[in-house]
Amino acid sequence: MQPDKACVDLPVVAEEGASLPEYQSEEAAGMDLRAFLDAPITLQPGERVLIPTGLRVAIPVGYEAQVRPRSGLAVRQGLTVLNTPGTVDADYRGEIRVILVNLGQKPVTIEPGDRIAQMVLAPVVRARLRVVEQLPDTARGEGGFGHTGKE
Repeated sequence: MQPDKACVDLPVVAEEGASLPEYQSEEAAGMDLRAFLDAPITLQPGERVLIPTGLRVAIPVGYEAQVRPRSGLAVRQGLTVLNTPGTVDADYRGEIRVILVNLGQKPVTIEPGDRIAQMVLAPVVRARLRVVEQLPDTARGEGGFGHTGKE
C-alpha cells in the first residue's frame, strides 16, 4: 500500500491454517476472504450455506467491515452473498462467516482456501434522530422505484 494512502490498523486472529484477507490489486477497495474448510462443500442451485473464514477481527470504533460478493463468482457461477453487504460491527469479536447462496443453475463446489467474498473497511456515521412534523420538499419528492419511467 502506498504510504500516502489512508490506512487503519486491523487486529486479526487467524485460526491455524486460515488465510489472512488480501487486497488483490494496489487500488482494490476490498480484501478477499477465503473459505476455511476441512473439505469441499457443494451448493446445489438455490441452496445457501454459512462458510467460515477462520478469522476474528477487532474493528476500530467508528468503522464497520462490509462483507460483499465477488463479482467473478457471481457472473461465472451464480454465487453471491446473502445479507449484502453483511456488516461486521466494531464490537463483534466472533468468527467472520459468509452466507453464500447459489443462484445459478448448476451445483457449485467451494474448495478449502477458495476466495468467497470481499471485505471492505468503511467509516460509520451514527444518526441522531430528530422527530419532525414534515420533511423538507425536494424535486423528486416521494418518487420511488421506477419513478423516472425508465426500467
